[in-house]
Amino acid sequence: MVEAFVLRWTPFPVSSPIRFTLPESELPTHWYNLAADFPEPPPPPLHPGTKQPVSLEDMLALFPENLVRQEMTTERWVEIPAEVREIYTLWRPTPLLRAVRLERALQTPAHLYYKYEGGSPAGSHKPNTAVPQAFYNRQAGVKRLATETGAGQWGASLALACRLFGLECRVYMVSVSYHQKPYRKLLMQTWGATVSPSPSDQTEFGRRLLQEAPDSPGSLGIAISEAIEDTLKSKSTKYALGSVLNHVCLHQTVIGQEAIRQMEMAGEEPDVVIGCVGGGSNFAGVAFPFLRRKLLEKRKTRVLAVEPTACASLTKGELRYDFGDAAMTTPLMMMHTLGHDFVPPKIHAGGLRYHGMAPLVSHAVKLGLAEAAAYPQTKVFEAAALFARTEGIVPAPEPAHAIRAAVDEALRAKEEGKKRVILFNLCGHGMLDLASYDAYLGGKLSDG
Repeated sequence: MVEAFVLRWTPFPVSSPIRFTLPESELPTHWYNLAADFPEPPPPPLHPGTKQPVSLEDMLALFPENLVRQEMTTERWVEIPAEVREIYTLWRPTPLLRAVRLERALQTPAHLYYKYEGGSPAGSHKPNTAVPQAFYNRQAGVKRLATETGAGQWGASLALACRLFGLECRVYMVSVSYHQKPYRKLLMQTWGATVSPSPSDQTEFGRRLLQEAPDSPGSLGIAISEAIEDTLKSKSTKYALGSVLNHVCLHQTVIGQEAIRQMEMAGEEPDVVIGCVGGGSNFAGVAFPFLRRKLLEKRKTRVLAVEPTACASLTKGELRYDFGDAAMTTPLMMMHTLGHDFVPPKIHAGGLRYHGMAPLVSHAVKLGLAEAAAYPQTKVFEAAALFARTEGIVPAPEPAHAIRAAVDEALRAKEEGKKRVILFNLCGHGMLDLASYDAYLGGKLSDG
């Protein structure tokens, strides 16, 4: 048991800084687009009817033109609008910390660093893309946004962003998370969003699924279908997505850019960079800027994507074209997938319960630029509890997967007697996920 390491913890004085912060003046001015630097371009999304690459016009039913152009851009750097950067300063730049207490508990020579995104108003990394998406939609004259959410971090973030830019917000929340995580629903409602459990009685697709399976736990694929149906019924509504798509990964790269600068402040270079993956957004945020250096500067950094074994698209899925939603309404994307009709078990990491993977992340794995690993839920919470008891922060179930992998990397370093510098993205806190910790501490948690 990982918890046993705490019993052998012996304090020792810290002789160097453990928290690295950047001034507001060093907030990134541009987002980074990994697609510009791939040695071979990723396959384009296809129109589900013609099977030809989708055009800008094909995407306008769902997204405003300014975001479609970002989705399709091959430019390496995209400027962050001043109004977006101003809102970013509510929580950015975010801190980088060295987990010295966790290192002591593990008695490892490894140095463990984590980039902490839990200080945003929504408690996760998701506002990094929710804010620009709301900004560009308002700029395009959109009045209302419809979206899905799994664990609720994305729904809460978009609800906040819509409030800041004067937009209405409609959220379809995966049913199992709607009931597991009621306070995330209340957070969305506090910021003015309308929230329904998915499958819902608000759409034709949802009503049909409820007739077939009244107790359906739902899935992100189902919730996406409902949000898209909602969007297509209203001329004043556009769709917003919290992960998977290129422009979402783009917006998150402020994380990795800051982390590179902060690791320089720490005087160390990561041997391995780790992020959890469901759709791929937080992993892209921390990893893509490091992959740029791997591609252009021939750095040797390992990059590791960590997923749940209960929904393991990278390690168990197929790399092929598939729909992003259960109702088969999205373009076909080349990605690692478990199948668009896959309904994952009721694991507590609701943000990772998605059948597919971001095409850019899938392409990075295909090219050997990134690795993938999967862990069962009980092992993940074991590491999450250890982190909370040593570092003080209760992590969300999603980034706890990255913590699990980081702990194992540190233990391997101990076995080998080698120093290893490990960086992981702690993309959100778990203060609204305490029901999952109750299940873990009460011995009621299963692996799916």
